[in-house]
Amino acid sequence: MRANSLALRLFFSAAAWTVVILVTTGLVLSSVYRGAVERAFDRRLAVYLRTIVADVATPDDTNERPSQLGEPLFELPLSGWYWQVTRLEPSKVDVRSSRSLWDSTLPHLEDRGVAPSASGTRQDYVQGPEDQRLRLLERTIDLGEEGRFLVAVAGDASEIDDETRNFDRALLITFAVLGFVLLLITTFQVRFGLAPLNRISQGLAAIRSGAAEKLEGNFPVEIAPLARETNALLDANREIVMRARTHVGNLAHALKTPLSVMVNEATAHGEDPFASKVREQTDIMRDQVARHLERARLAARVATIGTVTEVRPVVMALARTMEKIHRDRGVAIELDAPEDARFRGERQDLEEMIGNLVDNACKWAQSRVAVEAASERSDAAGERRFVRIVVDDDGPGLSPQQRELIARRGQRLDETKPGSGLGLSIVVELANLYGGGLTLGTAPIGGLRVELVLPGA
Repeated sequence: MRANSLALRLFFSAAAWTVVILVTTGLVLSSVYRGAVERAFDRRLAVYLRTIVADVATPDDTNERPSQLGEPLFELPLSGWYWQVTRLEPSKVDVRSSRSLWDSTLPHLEDRGVAPSASGTRQDYVQGPEDQRLRLLERTIDLGEEGRFLVAVAGDASEIDDETRNFDRALLITFAVLGFVLLLITTFQVRFGLAPLNRISQGLAAIRSGAAEKLEGNFPVEIAPLARETNALLDANREIVMRARTHVGNLAHALKTPLSVMVNEATAHGEDPFASKVREQTDIMRDQVARHLERARLAARVATIGTVTEVRPVVMALARTMEKIHRDRGVAIELDAPEDARFRGERQDLEEMIGNLVDNACKWAQSRVAVEAASERSDAAGERRFVRIVVDDDGPGLSPQQRELIARRGQRLDETKPGSGLGLSIVVELANLYGGGLTLGTAPIGGLRVELVLPGA
């Protein structure tokens, strides 16, 4: 799930950057292309402008219309292509223009404050007849005694817009296809690039469930160190657990002999008050040592990664054993344990917990004990599982007050029943170490119900 989440984040990040880059590139290319189209259009207008300037500068042709432009649109009324020559005199302004202008005139860029270029021409967009959008070039020439003239040529700017629009459309289609291809390539790269991480995730899940002991297989050079260090960590964890078990056993043996010597010496003095106090405190020490050593032993076992035990074989073996032990009382044990119920922990711990519960149920039952195991999911996604083990008997049961007392270490409600009173408290401690729990209730068959919840696999 986490690897998939990472893949989605990488995909959306790559997709976002791809869109940003393509849009930015498209805007830049569109702007560059429009500038190129405008420059080509201006060069075309400049050719017409030089032709008209040459005609105006020829003394014999000043009163004639330019006839060598080679563009029929200058003769077509309101075609969008116009030329205009304005004689600038203080006393009189004479205007001559193409037939296409009809009775209209072109605005002057000089009056609008448009600065001339290095060649002396001015160019800009203006509004012409019939609200046409025009690209206008004009130039002022001084013929000395002939006077000053303002020569202007304008062309229909829709050609620039249409050309740019067609380019933008082609660019959009091209970039859309390119973006789709890039997203496919990104999806391929993310999917196969993160495949080793998915394999590691699946391998760790298999280790946690007990199906494997370490990460196996070949990994890319970028991922291989991670797999190698993970396996080294698992090996180190197992080594720590083994050392802890060894130390617990050594400590148990080291303390057992001195305590036995103290008890023997105190017993030899009979009913001496001092000897009685020594025996009393020695019993407390034995109980405390046994308690803490047992907790350390259990904690060391619980820390082991990847241990899984099937519940059904354990329950069936314990049922056969308990039926033999309590054969003289005629207690029947009913079993209901599915094949898929698995406990994430060691077999001896499961045997100790279920064994204590079934043994207590058989001691108090009249004739019947029911053991039921089930594998369930902890949430809708099903990422975590747990095992629920229910032990019912048809004995006298317990009151709510008795249920609170029964789980205390060494607490016994009936001294006539065999046992030390430590079994149920050991079950509670061991279940808590595994992250589970134990609850007491009333069984449907009339006695006590004990419900044990443990992590499943």
